[in-house]
Amino acid sequence: MALTPEQRDTIAKLDPIFFPYLTYARARMIRDNGRFVHYTSAENALKIITTKCIWMRNTTCMADYREVQHGFTALQRYFNLHRPVFSTALNDCSPRLAEDAFNLFDQWWQNIQLQTYITSISEHDNREDLHGRLSMWRAFGRATARVALVIKVPLEVGANAELGAVLSPVAYFTDDDLKREIDSITENVHTNRDFLSGLERGYLLNNVFTMLVNAVISLKHEGFHEEKEWRVIYSPRRIPSPHIESSIEVVGGIPQVIYKIPFKNNPGARIRGLEPNEILDRVIIGPTQFPWAMYEAFVAALEGAGIADARNRVFVSQIPVRT
Repeated sequence: MALTPEQRDTIAKLDPIFFPYLTYARARMIRDNGRFVHYTSAENALKIITTKCIWMRNTTCMADYREVQHGFTALQRYFNLHRPVFSTALNDCSPRLAEDAFNLFDQWWQNIQLQTYITSISEHDNREDLHGRLSMWRAFGRATARVALVIKVPLEVGANAELGAVLSPVAYFTDDDLKREIDSITENVHTNRDFLSGLERGYLLNNVFTMLVNAVISLKHEGFHEEKEWRVIYSPRRIPSPHIESSIEVVGGIPQVIYKIPFKNNPGARIRGLEPNEILDRVIIGPTQFPWAMYEAFVAALEGAGIADARNRVFVSQIPVRT
């Protein structure tokens, strides 16, 4: 069901309260006409273009399978010391709101660990348009042909909310950074007490719960900060979507369930900006011994997907790295 204008207005008020880092990062990307990039193998990039969808994989199958646990441990350290202050602010808006939010999180914790699916993308700098980012090419090693898909997606509040997947920036927080962030949320709750108290309690509870969930999924060790990662997050058991399909695939020899974000608009559900010709800005072919063959292959794939001006959207990185 499409969001009403009133619901979008409420989200626009709630996001700065409970999701200040997301609000800041989203505003910065909108201001700068920001784009994202997905670094992957050439084989997978070709599959994304030809099938017109991108996969979301279970977090337990990611390179660092403890990523969600990292966020949980960081939150645990914070709340072991500061839970009473945070809880008081929430309970001033609605009795036992904090206790109910934490209990709800505990009930869903196993599901969050085992049934969260993500696609990772990275902020793309204009200076990387021709060659990509060296550290990301290196992440794939020398044996794999690599490609970067530069994309543009709607970022305004509530954009494509009906799709059912959430786009969230990764926060590379130290414990001090996390304390400042949650302390600011606590202060926001105090400042906006009258507004929050007027909301339907179940809706308010869900926002607090979602804040906790997004935090554990989107917190990452500060050492990874140069990745500038954002995550497309999907929770099929908690928030199932009729617009996202699943299948069983074998990835690296491991059979697993994956979910697919379709590159397709749905005006009736207010899903827009996802058609291949709209979402794909350019293709950057990573350092390779076979640049011409790969260039021709990706131009043909773009044309087959109905993407206009294909030859001017494919670039070959000239970074002098041995392949």
